[in-house]
Amino acid sequence: MTAIAVHGGAGAEAPGERDARRASVARAAEEGWAVLVAGGHALDAVIAAVAVLEDDPLFNAGLGSVLTVDGVVEMDASVMTGDTLEAGAVGAVTGVCSPVRLARAVLVEGREVLLVGEPAQQLARRHGLATCAPEALITEEARRRWQERRAPGGETVGAVARDAAGHLAAATSTGGVTGKRRGRLGDSAVIGAGTYADDALGAGSATGPG
Repeated sequence: MTAIAVHGGAGAEAPGERDARRASVARAAEEGWAVLVAGGHALDAVIAAVAVLEDDPLFNAGLGSVLTVDGVVEMDASVMTGDTLEAGAVGAVTGVCSPVRLARAVLVEGREVLLVGEPAQQLARRHGLATCAPEALITEEARRRWQERRAPGGETVGAVARDAAGHLAAATSTGGVTGKRRGRLGDSAVIGAGTYADDALGAGSATGPG
């Protein structure tokens, strides 16, 4: 039986955002489901789903990520596949449009499980992943939260899936916590904490304070 579940995080919603956020999560699930019904691997499905939310400024991942104490975006993401137990993760990356796709590049290369900062950004360029000026990821809402030094809200986005072959996969992405120090690595980038998948056990993508 194929299945996919997607979450948009457990953080506080701004007034009037609920319907738009639900619609985006539904759209993300549909994107992942399309991969599964076409016979795709669960890993491809969860990445497709999470990438939709990374591209939506309503969520604390990719575009719309919260800002560090210095007013910049640094993002974490991870992926894992339950058939081989292979995983890839990135931390404190900036100027990368889809951190979850970059996490997959780490998995594909297979040399490391986790890359942080500039080496991860170099990997994005080698794999031809979309990059941008770091400030292009900053939204007005994220800037307002930072300027007001609001309570350090944070959330993650993520997905888990089971494909037609019975394989499981999970993916998680986040911008972390508002006002965090540069270089702070959250549990979303830690395999076994933010993300885990094992065909024999199950799959999970955690949410919480970035």
